[in-house]
Amino acid sequence: MKKIRKGLWGLLCAALVCPVAGQAQRVDVERDLAYCHRQVARALDGLKENGGWDYTQMPRNILAEDLQQGRTEWNCRPATPEEWCGGFWPGILWYDYEYSGEAYVGRQARNYTASLGYLADRDPYDHDLGFLVYCSFGNGMRIDPSAAYRDIIVGTAGQLARLFNPRVGTILSWPREVEKQGWPHNTIMDNMMNLEMLFWASRNGGSQDLYDIAVRHAETTMEHHFREDGSCYHVAVYDTITGGFIKGVTHQGYSDRSMWARGQSWAIYGYTMVYRETRDPRFLAFAQKVTDIYLKRLPERSDDWVPLWDFDDPSPSAPKDASAACVVASALLELSGYVSPEKGTQYREAAEQMLASLGKNYQSGDRCVSFLLHSTGHHPAGSEIDASIVYADYYYYEALLRLRRLQQGRPVLGIY
Repeated sequence: MKKIRKGLWGLLCAALVCPVAGQAQRVDVERDLAYCHRQVARALDGLKENGGWDYTQMPRNILAEDLQQGRTEWNCRPATPEEWCGGFWPGILWYDYEYSGEAYVGRQARNYTASLGYLADRDPYDHDLGFLVYCSFGNGMRIDPSAAYRDIIVGTAGQLARLFNPRVGTILSWPREVEKQGWPHNTIMDNMMNLEMLFWASRNGGSQDLYDIAVRHAETTMEHHFREDGSCYHVAVYDTITGGFIKGVTHQGYSDRSMWARGQSWAIYGYTMVYRETRDPRFLAFAQKVTDIYLKRLPERSDDWVPLWDFDDPSPSAPKDASAACVVASALLELSGYVSPEKGTQYREAAEQMLASLGKNYQSGDRCVSFLLHSTGHHPAGSEIDASIVYADYYYYEALLRLRRLQQGRPVLGIY
């Protein structure tokens, strides 16, 4: 029976990689990277023209209604702790500088990045410090290293660590929701993405505690934040007195029992990264488990590998979420190098199918300055539905750069 099941699973995985034989799509990486570079240039021109440079204003979205009214530029928000997306635009500029080598782009990457340096010395607002600082300063440290960048990353990691509750074993995600929602200690799946900053800081001047906190958070999340099939809750709620798990609920998904696409993408990316940092086989096995349920539940179409915003939304008009596909594609390109050759091929081909779908059906082209259309932000709140969102562009650029590295025979390690 076990052999039969194993054989059926192999056939299923093969079907997931290519649902319709002979119709696999191909990615033209150089074309798509050149497209991203052109869009960055257009966006920078628009940011300069709209009142001159203000490096404290970060691109966030271009809404569907903006396009309907002929507005094609980014809507910006201030670089405050409350704006969790503030690090993605500097990160995009670092990726574009890495790709193009243009000094002008490098200067803009440094200028936008600098606007977030104050976070290293400020009490933590919430868990998003990793998104804010590691996507910006982390990429800057990799491409244009400096002691100042290192100190800001290490300092910000120390601020993030202050939200760790040792009795529970996770980082508090949303202090503001403790009383508002009645969630004594809440941890959201997105928080897995912020652990990378803790791992990096622990190796580069920070304490061993930062590493230990990241591992403990990943272990506790792995134990309580998932259903038996590997799908995740958005929010896990814990008791601060006993440290025990109370319940799993949603905040941005369709229901407490549904599989919110971007939440699952954070899990896939997060556990792939935790395995890289620890080389603990438990995390590698788990990364595969949370990946396989995502791939299994994608619609059986060979021409569109972008999921609905929530896999369980029954509405025939449910919007897609390109951002989830970008995150998963980037993660699978890394994960493909850690697993067996057979499964590695399956994961890489799935990632390429996702990128091909994004390139064919989701690029904005001349319609606006973003790379991609059709992401979904906070559907239950009616926010950023069918929009261009900056984090989709960030992980799209990252995935394309990762795929080019693999095509060149170079490994994918860390932020690329």
